[in-house]
Amino acid sequence: MTATPFRTAVRHACVALAVVAVLAAALLTSCGGRKQSATIRISGAWALYPLAVAWADAYNKTHPDIRVDVSAGGAGKGMTDALTGLADLGMVSRAIAAEETSRGCTAIPVAKDAVVCIVNEKSPAAALLAKTGITRATCRGIWMTTNITSWNGVVKGCPASPLYVYTRSDAAGAPETWAKYLGGQQSDLRGTGVSGDPGLVEAVRKDVNGIGYCNLNFAYDPVSGKPVNGVIVVPLDANSNGMAEAAELLATKKDAMRSIALGVYPSPPARDLYFVAKGWPKGAVAEFLLWAITDGQAMVEPTGYLAVTSNSLAEARAMLKP
Repeated sequence: MTATPFRTAVRHACVALAVVAVLAAALLTSCGGRKQSATIRISGAWALYPLAVAWADAYNKTHPDIRVDVSAGGAGKGMTDALTGLADLGMVSRAIAAEETSRGCTAIPVAKDAVVCIVNEKSPAAALLAKTGITRATCRGIWMTTNITSWNGVVKGCPASPLYVYTRSDAAGAPETWAKYLGGQQSDLRGTGVSGDPGLVEAVRKDVNGIGYCNLNFAYDPVSGKPVNGVIVVPLDANSNGMAEAAELLATKKDAMRSIALGVYPSPPARDLYFVAKGWPKGAVAEFLLWAITDGQAMVEPTGYLAVTSNSLAEARAMLKP
């Protein structure tokens, strides 16, 4: 069909309008009328995941052109992803190794929590453990050796029911921190391996004879502050006097946070949580980090964490400020 002069004119007008629209968008961007969008990729520790997600949501509300993607998978994954460039920031819930520092790892402490011991709420030892707590020596006998294989070896007065031990199968901060508390490394921990905090908590919840450990925020219900349905959090009898004293009680999340803040709950398994990067963060990543350790700190306690020392935060702020 032969194009009429009218159709040709319309076609030319549409092309001209499209060109004008593209030029206008480019002009707006170059003049600062609209910021170039960016995505910050964060990966790693389950321990820091709930706070990182809360930060990402809050940051997006005030920085709509910045997208913050957060995924969990363990501290080992977070460190590897950060050092290999698969993530801009890694979440790490254990001490930073010298070998990681030598590879260019920069670590910024952003919050603090702890690893806690959990048992099924219908465990034959549940009621007794709530009163006596559990000692480090007993935990070593459970996770580091085969000295304790039944509940009567965990606490006196319990029946000789079989003890089913759970640990983490993924390279993560929680098992590394728990093992450090017991005097070893993650590879020394015995038990049935389960991936991630949610999986481990679920395994103990389904096993009346189960015992395990998990990060603080996965042990307690975020609304009620009580242990998640089906488990209890076992106090650590830090002074090995055979009783869970008032400052050692972990019946609620508030109890646990107070015990950690007072230093009654030992360190480890209390520990700092880090954002890590390859080299020193720049641009949008540095801006997000600076926000997390300034304005974002107001969200730390409400989300169920403790603040790191003010000196650590001040040092990081000074280095991140442009």
